[in-house]
Amino acid sequence: MERVPLTLSRRDFVIGTTAAGVGLSLGLYLPSASATPEMADDTRELNAWVVIEPDDTVIIRIARSEMGQGTLTGLAQLVAEELECDWSKVTTEYPTPGRNRIRDRVWGSFSTGGSRGIRSSQQYVREGGALARMLLVGAAADRLGVAEAECRAADSVVTHVPSGRSLRYGEVAGDAAKRAPPDSVTLKDPRDWKLIGRPVKRLDTHAKVTGEQVYGTDLTLPGMLNASIRACPVFGGTLKSFDEARVRDMPGVRAVVRVDDTAVAVVADTWWQADTALRALPVVWDQGPNSAVSSASIAALLREGLDAHDAFVGNRAGDVDAALAGAAKRVEAEYAYPFQHHATMEPMNATARWTHERCDVWCPTQNGEAALQAVVEAAGLPAGQCDVHKIDLGGGFGRRGFSDYVTQAVKIARQLPGTPVKLIWSREEDMRHGAYHPITRARLTGGLDADGRLVGLRIRLSGQSILAAVMPGALKDGADMVTFQGMLPDGDHAISYSVPNLLIDHAMRNPPVPPGFWRGVNINQNAIYLECFVDELAHAAGTDPLAFRRALMVGHPRSLGVLNAVAERAGWGTPAAAGVFRGLAVCKTFGSHVAACAEVSVRDGRLKIHRIVAATDCGYAVNPQQIEAQVEGSFVFGLSAMLYGGCTVAGGAVEQHNFDTYRSMTIAEMPQVEAIVMPSGGFWGGVGEPTIAVAAPAVLNAIFAATGRRIRELPLRDTDLRVA
Repeated sequence: MERVPLTLSRRDFVIGTTAAGVGLSLGLYLPSASATPEMADDTRELNAWVVIEPDDTVIIRIARSEMGQGTLTGLAQLVAEELECDWSKVTTEYPTPGRNRIRDRVWGSFSTGGSRGIRSSQQYVREGGALARMLLVGAAADRLGVAEAECRAADSVVTHVPSGRSLRYGEVAGDAAKRAPPDSVTLKDPRDWKLIGRPVKRLDTHAKVTGEQVYGTDLTLPGMLNASIRACPVFGGTLKSFDEARVRDMPGVRAVVRVDDTAVAVVADTWWQADTALRALPVVWDQGPNSAVSSASIAALLREGLDAHDAFVGNRAGDVDAALAGAAKRVEAEYAYPFQHHATMEPMNATARWTHERCDVWCPTQNGEAALQAVVEAAGLPAGQCDVHKIDLGGGFGRRGFSDYVTQAVKIARQLPGTPVKLIWSREEDMRHGAYHPITRARLTGGLDADGRLVGLRIRLSGQSILAAVMPGALKDGADMVTFQGMLPDGDHAISYSVPNLLIDHAMRNPPVPPGFWRGVNINQNAIYLECFVDELAHAAGTDPLAFRRALMVGHPRSLGVLNAVAERAGWGTPAAAGVFRGLAVCKTFGSHVAACAEVSVRDGRLKIHRIVAATDCGYAVNPQQIEAQVEGSFVFGLSAMLYGGCTVAGGAVEQHNFDTYRSMTIAEMPQVEAIVMPSGGFWGGVGEPTIAVAAPAVLNAIFAATGRRIRELPLRDTDLRVA
């Protein structure tokens, strides 16, 4: 058992729990000076993570966002495990970031990304569940007139073991709320977990399959109007003028509004009326300085970076120049990775209601606090008069960590005071104004000795920095260390190989296409660069790719473990079916160790991915079934990107406008996925993003095995796979 000290004062505890005997509302990190005693009268909204109703219903408040990954269920499992409550009576709801700010950030971070939903929350949500359990046991013991040590909690019931007498949680929740907190809480030993590690049913499935689930585009409010918006398609361009008179009398149109100098919107009774009028609206744009930017000019910029002297070092060991100079064989290759769009099925949207006294926004967002900040800035009101009400996301993938659409909704609503306005981007607007996966190129040089061992590896990355664009304060002496995901010397994104002489650096080259965090971020291209090149080195050395990797993985036992697992399950070293070939990939990212083995065939230039075996060691697995689903979903995302996910630029604008030119893989193209969840314990890794990284390189290496051709640029839609 793990003892966790608590440092809450009596006053903090009372403020953080229910004062009346109608239930228990428990905050994990409780406020002090910014809170008021009156808050304690509101059991449902009192800076609390856990609410227990008189009928034993347990409401667990989740600050993270649910976008299909299962965060609501996973975090609820963590709380319920320590709380010892009846899982069938558990439900969840979102707190609001405005109240979080008022109450000294009682809920911590509202940001959901980087596969942090579980691993960055697990400690404090388990502590909260354990604290609630101890308070309930103490209250029940007092009511029964027995010693706490003689009582046990299970399934929302506290039982006095010697006598068999018991009380339900709902019966004693009010008394529990009045008790002083203990000095420490006792967390369960992982060996005693009953809910954590089990594939329990998701809490949101019923609403989704019945259609009861409300997404942002479903939201309706009394008197609500709808808006469609258009900004200059050229990055950096602005709005010059528009002819409102041409659409003012079209059906349903209520207003045509300028959104600063960046965009124009039409507000109407229905969204289709608004969008129809907007498409008919004559608009004049100032295209700005980027109208001549193209894919060719961006490629030239990145190629220049491959030879540049200005570069930031991400990983260095030994003397790579000497090692390469003395190598018996040198291998060199260049790879490239394109812009990619998030292409969420639900386009960007937000509903805003603005008055001179208050502004409320309802929106799907990955970062409630960032959305709130955007509301405050756009509303022109004090933070205490603004709030954001989170709604489940119809896809996020990093795109909804940005709040540009929230800002637009508020600016439109300000021009119609008191009227709720729901802004929905058209698919074309969504495609033209994303925060795209960064474009990069890489040159890799490896040196082999006479025995085929890797003695030196040099990797030059050239391309965009996400942090330079969106979080420049996070740069370290000008360097974007996120660029080196999967290639760093240590940490959550450490390289999985031991190379005696190594240099990995980055020439930052930032074209005017805005980059953003895209599911997996930089590990997507880095895993392709590294894993495909390691495969090239293995073949140049005349060594089996599995054996070559194993020799480099001394000191990386967990990464080696997942690699061995997929090789064994896939039957590496034994003949595949006629015409089927295999490829491997492995990496450590977002704190987890992952590997994949792909089986493909290429006939008459047509690729078929038959099967992918994927292994994940995330330390602790809260819900194995959800992890399996995450792995399968990540391959849909990663393989779609590999096959079709490239955005090209002409005239300073993205050329892909809808799903006819930016495809996703079909069900018929989806391979069989065998997910191996192999938690080794002792750490908490992420699962939402890691396996995306190994999808493409495993398939690309299998394509080489099938055709003898190396694919070094994506997407595959642009590549002829016919064997020469």
